[in-house]
Amino acid sequence: MAAFAFPPAHQAYLLQARQMQALSFSVHIPLVCFGIALPAIILYVEWCYLRTGDMLYRTLAQRWTRIMVALFAVGVITGTILSFEMGLLWPNFTATFGSVFGLGFAIEGFSFFIEAIFIGIYVYGWGRLSPRMHFASGIPIVVSGITGSFMVIAVNGWMNHPSGFRLVGGKTVDVHPVAALFGNSYFWHELLHMYLAGYMVTGFLLAGAYAVGRLRGRWGRYERTALAIPLTIAALAAIAQGPVGDWAARDVATTQPIKLAAIEGLGTTTKGADEHLLGWYVDGRVKYGIAIPDLLSLLAFHNPNATVQGLNTVPPDRRPPVNVVRVAFQTMVGIGTLLGLIAVIFLFVRWRHKRLPDSVWFYRALVFAGPLSVVALISGWVTTEVGRQPWIVYHVMLTNQAVTGASGIPVSYGALALVYLAVACGVAWVLRRLARVPIDPGQLSPSQAAG
Repeated sequence: MAAFAFPPAHQAYLLQARQMQALSFSVHIPLVCFGIALPAIILYVEWCYLRTGDMLYRTLAQRWTRIMVALFAVGVITGTILSFEMGLLWPNFTATFGSVFGLGFAIEGFSFFIEAIFIGIYVYGWGRLSPRMHFASGIPIVVSGITGSFMVIAVNGWMNHPSGFRLVGGKTVDVHPVAALFGNSYFWHELLHMYLAGYMVTGFLLAGAYAVGRLRGRWGRYERTALAIPLTIAALAAIAQGPVGDWAARDVATTQPIKLAAIEGLGTTTKGADEHLLGWYVDGRVKYGIAIPDLLSLLAFHNPNATVQGLNTVPPDRRPPVNVVRVAFQTMVGIGTLLGLIAVIFLFVRWRHKRLPDSVWFYRALVFAGPLSVVALISGWVTTEVGRQPWIVYHVMLTNQAVTGASGIPVSYGALALVYLAVACGVAWVLRRLARVPIDPGQLSPSQAAG
């Protein structure tokens, strides 16, 4: 096996290093969602303004632009920290495989600079550029937001399904970066899964903010429009997420069977394997769960009699932490189902009655939908990354072979947690200030200003 080419590093703080990296990802990934989706939503709203001349859309685009700038600035902080962590925490990984995935990170870096430049032009250009030129200046923001995340997802897909190189004596040779990044099967479903999640998180969080206003009695045309646009986008993404998730799960069943076994808590290889809802994995099986006969085989292989590989087919030190993966996966699926239900209700009322839902319970649910979508997002990444353990590059390099041997990890971990706490407080303060900026009645027609 290729993993024998790499000696394990002597690091007493491997778990803390993993937790430190996980903390940074958990903070950064929701910001990536806004980088993917918010520029496109803003540009759509500005296009509505150009098409109709309705100043309400222009006002929305301007106010949401302020949010985009604030979150981009925070993303710079968290993204920079992640970049340093890749080299400092996992030096053997970057040294060995940098020639494989380096192209992806290089393109991601160029995308970041292009995005920063055009955000500056877009913000400064309000009232200074012609309406069409201003709209055009937003297109590179959308494109660079996509290409930057596109490359990071490609690298992660490669880590889950490595290809495009050979190992000779622990060195990478015959490297084909394009084939490595885009030729692996994981890339495509991870890309769609993450992009749909980006629109879900952004849409539900934006809509949830206006749902709070609805519950507090602020419900003019401005608020209704500001809620309907992101909620429609999030609802469509939530419904599309189901088939994409099924595609991803079936690919996992084929290429990472131990991850699938951890997701279910399947201790032994089984023909016609059951699916367990809830429950806890202990002593090789799931206890206290609700078993649905043959469902795991049906979902994984579209055959209720298919054989599913169990955890007992690999040594204990080659298995991921089962309950962490199980809970994360079931959390993601459970929340995704609830969000899909909200989406169906909203789209049905919107299509059937040509209006927004009236029930106060719908808006109460919508307030929680945004934070829950973030929990589902992070749970999905926990499933993907922890489910791959103990491998940092699947079946090629173990995580304990990639980690640094340096000391001081616990101190750095504590300092990082304090930094993120300060950043979170700062973001909350900034967003609260932006939300309280009054809408200039001069930007709306008298009827719109009155609601």
